[in-house]
Amino acid sequence: MEKKHKITKVLSDSIAWELGIQAGDFLVSVNGETVEDIFDYQFLVNDEEIIILIEKPDGEEWEFEIEKEYDEELGLEFEEGLMDEYKSCRNKCIFCFIDQMPKGMRDTLYFKDDDSRLSFLQGNYITLTNMKQSDIKRMIRYRMEPINISVHTTDGALRCRMLNNRFAGDLLEKMNLLKEAEITMNGQIVLCKGINDGVVLENSIRELTAYLPCLQSLSVVPVGLTKFRDGLYPLEPFEKEDAKEVLAVIHKWQQYCMETYGTHFVHASDEWYLLADIELPKEEQYDGYLQLENGVGMERLLENEFLEAFLKLEPDSGRKKQITIATGTLAAPLLKKLCGWFRQKFPNIFISVIPIRNDFFGERITVSGLLTGGDIICQLTGKNLGDKLLLPCNLLRSGEEVFLDDVTLAEVKNALQVKVDIVKSSGQDLIKALLD
Repeated sequence: MEKKHKITKVLSDSIAWELGIQAGDFLVSVNGETVEDIFDYQFLVNDEEIIILIEKPDGEEWEFEIEKEYDEELGLEFEEGLMDEYKSCRNKCIFCFIDQMPKGMRDTLYFKDDDSRLSFLQGNYITLTNMKQSDIKRMIRYRMEPINISVHTTDGALRCRMLNNRFAGDLLEKMNLLKEAEITMNGQIVLCKGINDGVVLENSIRELTAYLPCLQSLSVVPVGLTKFRDGLYPLEPFEKEDAKEVLAVIHKWQQYCMETYGTHFVHASDEWYLLADIELPKEEQYDGYLQLENGVGMERLLENEFLEAFLKLEPDSGRKKQITIATGTLAAPLLKKLCGWFRQKFPNIFISVIPIRNDFFGERITVSGLLTGGDIICQLTGKNLGDKLLLPCNLLRSGEEVFLDDVTLAEVKNALQVKVDIVKSSGQDLIKALLD
């Protein structure tokens, strides 16, 4: 069946606009080839001479022969960003966070994506379990890199059990194809106590070093456990001594990789250090912060950025203000430390850092990005919040002023009767927010 793509917008003064193509038209083909998705489209139109077939709403077809610069855009936008449906996850992972969410939340929060295109476009991690050899070849053809891969273990049989997918054991075969094509990759291991830690973790790291330098980094993060696990695989939380053992393994392999390959390669997320009560690594040990989205080095980067900006400030005791910062319990100790430094130069700016307990998902969920508007309102109501309340930007849905539980930012402001500022993630942005 012929696949057509509805055009929703034609950019002014673009090639498509000059040709008379309009919103509501359909793109049928480029150079006689069917366009499966955005990558087909971008690959096919990147030429100096192309032929596109457009279908009007009444069914009439217009064919255009176009001469342009090699990488010049046509100026078309389509109904679906990928020009295709998102590929959902076929796995039933024993640690899946989405399976641990309560009922009644918005539908989009329950969608499990496992789409290689989103890995390239947005940095999402994929398991490669829904990819055939032809999909891998297509990825190579279009140089879709870096590709972020959820490894979890290199033991094929164990990976099948962890992902509850009998096709999950061929991971290394697919990674071999990507390595041979010199596709850049990043890896992730979600560590589950008593399952893929210990000797299994050692073996996984050892086998994955064979993929250097194409596999440029590997993160190890602890499984996130909410209170909504009834009927799910029994998993235990990591404790302080467990975290120390995990870090000992990672540090040993960091030393080996640095001596052998000139990179630390494997990294522990910040949670391990905070749980073990061990100081975070120095900046140079993070190899350029390749896995910030996995919580690897976020606290070190924030502290360094804050300190760099702070040292440039002149003391000012004339500024007077009272500010409250609400954040997850994981980040609260660092923010208290930074605010202590800040008050050395601005003694009359009083700052309260309040860690918000995650009652919605459970107290073991400590990151700020999973806090809800309801918990913020409940735990801050009745407190003297001063002149304004600062909240980190990762609490809100991307591009919108809505929390995970669908409480809006306006509702938080109204409930707490305080000015609320949303702070971006850098240390410089935090200082700007504190100084207005």
